[in-house]
Amino acid sequence: MQLLSYLQKQTQLSEKSLKNTISLLNEDATIPFISRYRKEMTDNLDEVQIGEIVKFKEIYEALEKRKKTILKALEDQNVLTIELTQKVNSSRHLTSLEDLYLPFKKKRKTKAETARLQGLEPLAKMIMSQRVNNLEVTASKYTSNEVETIEDALEGARFIIAEWINERKDIRDNIRHQIQRFSIILSKAIKVKIDIEKAQKFKDYFDWSESLSRIPSHRLLAILRAESEGFIRVKIEIDKERILQKMENRIIRSQNECSDQIKLAIQDAYKRLLFPSLSNEALSVAKEKSDDAAISVFAKNLKQLLLGAPLGEKRVLAIDPGFKSGCKVVCLSKQGDLLHNETIFPHPPQNQKIEAIKKISSLTDAYKIEAIAIGNGTASRETEQIVKKIQFKNEVEIFVVSEAGASIYSASKIARDEFPNYDVTVRGSVSIGRRLADPLAELVKIDAKSIGVGQYQHDVDQPKLKKSLDAVVVSCVNTVGVNINTASESLLSYVSGIGPKIAENIVNYRNKNGSFTSRTAIKKVPRLGGKAFEQAAGFLRIKNAKNPLDNSGVHPESYALVDKMAKDNKKKVADFIGNKEVLQQINLKKYISETVGLPTLEDIIKELEKPGVDPRAKAFSFDQNIKTISDLRTGQLLPGIVNNITNFGCFVDIGIKESGLIHVSNLSDTFVKDVNAIVALNQQILVKVLEVDVDRKRIQLALVK
Repeated sequence: MQLLSYLQKQTQLSEKSLKNTISLLNEDATIPFISRYRKEMTDNLDEVQIGEIVKFKEIYEALEKRKKTILKALEDQNVLTIELTQKVNSSRHLTSLEDLYLPFKKKRKTKAETARLQGLEPLAKMIMSQRVNNLEVTASKYTSNEVETIEDALEGARFIIAEWINERKDIRDNIRHQIQRFSIILSKAIKVKIDIEKAQKFKDYFDWSESLSRIPSHRLLAILRAESEGFIRVKIEIDKERILQKMENRIIRSQNECSDQIKLAIQDAYKRLLFPSLSNEALSVAKEKSDDAAISVFAKNLKQLLLGAPLGEKRVLAIDPGFKSGCKVVCLSKQGDLLHNETIFPHPPQNQKIEAIKKISSLTDAYKIEAIAIGNGTASRETEQIVKKIQFKNEVEIFVVSEAGASIYSASKIARDEFPNYDVTVRGSVSIGRRLADPLAELVKIDAKSIGVGQYQHDVDQPKLKKSLDAVVVSCVNTVGVNINTASESLLSYVSGIGPKIAENIVNYRNKNGSFTSRTAIKKVPRLGGKAFEQAAGFLRIKNAKNPLDNSGVHPESYALVDKMAKDNKKKVADFIGNKEVLQQINLKKYISETVGLPTLEDIIKELEKPGVDPRAKAFSFDQNIKTISDLRTGQLLPGIVNNITNFGCFVDIGIKESGLIHVSNLSDTFVKDVNAIVALNQQILVKVLEVDVDRKRIQLALVK
């Protein structure tokens, strides 16, 4: 099996796309670089498609590596035949490969192995031939000091037969299919732990059963977590009699004394060997699928958070709200530098509301604050209500910002290096303010797993989760582009072709020699060679550079082409920038060559029309006129953020204390099987108010598409 044919089967992509993409990947080209700057080679594949190629390429390589190991082991045992070699080489799945190898695996001391050592294998073969008429007489010949009775001889033979049955690929495949389709997962509470407080969140699963093939990923992960914490027992059940009958139909060809022994061996093989192994395998497969689903949701939510709209370079006052410990307030410059910090106590038990209002007002004036960022944790709503009451001299925008991961950042080495003389509360507040200005630049400083936008993140496959989330961060960073003169080491390390070491070298070079004035100057950074420059240059931005293309997504390898376009149109490159009218008149077909096609040329024109434009949307804010539930009216259209997803719908933050519910029936005009398919956690949406119950503090909403 060749890599190319395997990838074609898995991805359904063209041979040319796959061949060229593999070649680029083997040259250490990154996914963002390939999708953005090698469109002609790949037939315009996007990041998702290239990501799939990478995934299946890795699966193929792991499979081939395992094949080599197995073939070597079989050769060492002198059991490798031409037929077996062909079967191993033609295997397309790790499961079928391991099934082939199973009969030849070096075994621990099993019941079958003991029986073989007792000389009972010939008897087992005779029974399997199903041609012995007087089995007792035959079996008596195999009694000895170790095998005292006829029954002992028959039992030993059955152990050997059971092992043979267990090693039959057709039997295993059939049972595997039955379990996958028809099995039930059951969970029962451990009685002595029913009343424990921690167990109550798993109460639904104290007596639960459901089809394994249909169980939603979140429920399976919850059940498995409850089991791992010791509150329930989980097992797989299936119609045993049906499977045993199918096995007998496959194996038994006669009705005599032999068939009775084979029936017993079949029952033993199923109970002792096949079912425990294959039911665990089925549960592992289901767990893997659930992991993939959970990781996918996590990745989607993370992407949404990272690509949250930046406010931009504004003077920000950030508040990390709290009750007893007070609200930590910091003032930040346009560049995100800390200018001032102190603590106010507007909430119980101190209740210094008037003093707090005066302090926020005076700081806003003193530091010419343009926006206020309030963390969404404890006392967030109460703090927001106080801030909204303040009559500011100048217009000040007020935003509620996710605190997710701020505490992780505040205690990190990065934070300690940035603010060695301040405690964790100050660092956390700074992080809240900075993530309003630029969520991406701030959030990359935090381990993606710690941001907390996924379910059951500690229960899923950790290496797979890390790999997926890292890929999301890389994609987001390179989609937006990075200002090389202001970017942190953390942000630079995610740029295509630049890892942590080169990122450190860039910052050190910048600190020593001052700002970079051109993209070519980047080549002076130690260890940043030609390959790294090729991969990174297009994603790095230099503002106010001599060459305006240095602040665009146009790759340096295309500068000569843009120069030619400008010369042909009797203009300077600078005259092209933002001049949509002139750019639209260029005949792009004139510039098509062997290496540059229409997709690249169209990308260049798009960049020249709006060079360095941020692809992220405008910063989100709630309706400033809605302060309490009493301000809501039926029919109102309001911006909101999805803050919780359940099986029956989703809850939406609309800027007041109470979240509104969009019932599953109000998410779409058609039937909704999975709420996650319609909305994502932290997604910004538009909702319509359907019903308001002020007394019960309930708000019914509908999604506006």
